[in-house]
Amino acid sequence: MALAISLEEEHGRIFSDFADGLRETYPATAKLFDDMAVEESEHRASLFETYRARFGEHIPLLRRQDVKGFVQRRPLWLVRPLKIADARKQAEIMELETCRFYQKAMTQVTDAGIRKLLGDLEEVERKHQVAASAMSESIDPEVKKTEEEAQRRLFVLQIVQPGLVGLMDGSVSTLAPVFAAAFATKSSNDAFLVGLAASIGAGISMAFAEALSDDGSMTGRGRPVLRGAVTGLMTAAGGIGHTLPFLIKDFHVAFIAAVIVVAMELAIIAWIRNRYMDTPLLSAAFQVVVGGVLVFAVGIWIGSS
Repeated sequence: MALAISLEEEHGRIFSDFADGLRETYPATAKLFDDMAVEESEHRASLFETYRARFGEHIPLLRRQDVKGFVQRRPLWLVRPLKIADARKQAEIMELETCRFYQKAMTQVTDAGIRKLLGDLEEVERKHQVAASAMSESIDPEVKKTEEEAQRRLFVLQIVQPGLVGLMDGSVSTLAPVFAAAFATKSSNDAFLVGLAASIGAGISMAFAEALSDDGSMTGRGRPVLRGAVTGLMTAAGGIGHTLPFLIKDFHVAFIAAVIVVAMELAIIAWIRNRYMDTPLLSAAFQVVVGGVLVFAVGIWIGSS
């Protein structure tokens, strides 16, 4: 009984935290979590009344982590911004675990009144589990569409945008040093080493710049470490893409292959901008190509001088 009271109180507070974390972006889902938190509070009150009538006022401190068999939880409810899919999944797991706890507890209890209370709570927790697993279906279609659009905006803001910034920086900014070294030395190996160093250096620099730019609490751009990692990896990938062809020993073949890779990189950047940033494809392609050609020309000009 003491553990059941502790579980219901914990669940109510977690659902309240879920509601608070989702309220601004997903108000309909936040309302569902608010309702679940109220029900958990009512369950706790019922358990407390039964406990007090049977065992007295003092309730020993017994928590889920003190009992063998309970799964360790990551405190997802403290994460900001909170992902709606994570909150729904966590709620489903919590209710399933509590449902099984009540089922097991009923086999250990002989008092008819307590067995009935545990059975009623087990039935409610089962309904909560079903509700949590079908939470997206219980929301009005128009509201669900709005929440899906909000989720897409967060994905673009927290993943696509940092990745695109890194890819553009890596693909465009490293063109000048790579092709300058290529034309200055006429050596595939030298061009490869310069490109590799420039790509890795730019990746590290961009990763720190993005991670330290803001902590995401005010802008909603997500965790800085994740953003920094995405930006850094995409920056390095963008630079290494047109560096790898210089592994080919024949300089002229390597140069032609590198130009083809650059064209592919710029096309991918234009497609991403069109797909996620709603930029018209021709406009995105023109903007990216102009920037790429300018940097490419600067690299060739410096390398040939």
